[in-house]
Amino acid sequence: MNIPKDYTLAALKAHVGHDFGHAAPVLLDQRRIDSFAGCTGDSQWIHVDVDRARTQGPFGHTIAHGLLVLSLIPAAHFELGVYPADASGVLNYGFDRVRFLAPVPSGSYVRLQVELVEVTEKQPGQWLVRCRNTAHARGEAWGAVMVAESLALVMA
Repeated sequence: MNIPKDYTLAALKAHVGHDFGHAAPVLLDQRRIDSFAGCTGDSQWIHVDVDRARTQGPFGHTIAHGLLVLSLIPAAHFELGVYPADASGVLNYGFDRVRFLAPVPSGSYVRLQVELVEVTEKQPGQWLVRCRNTAHARGEAWGAVMVAESLALVMA
C-alpha cells in the first residue's frame, strides 16, 4: 500500500493528486462472470454462452460485464487504504465519467490503479472524495480497459 504517513481526515485535502498504486489483480474467469450474471440478471450471451461467443461473437470468447469491472472499485479502495483510518464511515455516492475502453476476455486478471483527484467538504465532518480509477487487464501487457471517477462520502 502507498498510504502517506500523515493521511488523516484533517490532512485529506492536502493529498489530492496522490496515487495509491495498484490493487492486487482479480481473476475474472467464467465462473465469476456467470455469478455476476446471476446476481444482476444480465445474461447476455456474449458474457455467458461460451460456445456461441466462440463461434458467433466478435472476440472469439466470452467477455466480462463492464459493470463487473466497475464493481471491483470499492474493494480496491479498502485494500489500498484510500479512506483515512480515522474516518467513522464511508458511503458510496456514485460514479462520474465511466468509460469502458476495451473488452475484458474471460480468464483475464484485472487490477485497479487509484488516484485521489478531489476532496470537497459537504458539511462539517463530511467530505466528498473523488477518485480516478483505471482498470488494467492483463493480456500480453497490462492495458487500460476502464476509467471511472468514483465518489464517496467520508464521515468523521
